[in-house]
Amino acid sequence: MATAVVPPGISLREIGTAGRGVRPDEVVLALSPGFAGFFTKTIVDIPHAEVVRQILAGVEEQGVHARVVQLHATADLAAVAHTGARLSGSGIGIGVLSRGTTMIHQKDLPRLSSLELFPQSPLMTPEIYRAIGRNAAQYAKGDSPQPVPTLNDQMARPRWQAKAALLHLKECELLVKGAPATEVDPVIEDPA
Repeated sequence: MATAVVPPGISLREIGTAGRGVRPDEVVLALSPGFAGFFTKTIVDIPHAEVVRQILAGVEEQGVHARVVQLHATADLAAVAHTGARLSGSGIGIGVLSRGTTMIHQKDLPRLSSLELFPQSPLMTPEIYRAIGRNAAQYAKGDSPQPVPTLNDQMARPRWQAKAALLHLKECELLVKGAPATEVDPVIEDPA
């Protein structure tokens, strides 16, 4: 009889209210309200633990420090990513919604502008998340990396739109008006 492989989970241990970082070699990973709480995997079942692990590994591969925060007052990707960038000592942040949609942002850009946007969450892979972490770290070091290559599927939107809308509505139910971002320690749990 085969043993089922259980992917590791993740918990976000709250440290306190997130403040502005002082390290110039820092990237902030900003997570939406339902990430690793109400939701535990992306729209295509990538465990949130794997998303965080890959992004942080990509940042660390470039010799840059990563800090993780969770927002509670918004589930808007541009706001999540821009808040992460404003909290980052380098001015570079990565925003991730529970369904997997991701953005690399810079603090001095308008909120609806970004360095890189990954809007098709159904096409995200662990390798893309790792590359996002690498690119964000390179931006933090003042480099100009090539954009992360992504997949494109014209049918992804119609195929996944209803599920994405339902996930977004559920995440919006978790919002706490006016709540500050919290700094968190992501604890990847061993399934054994």
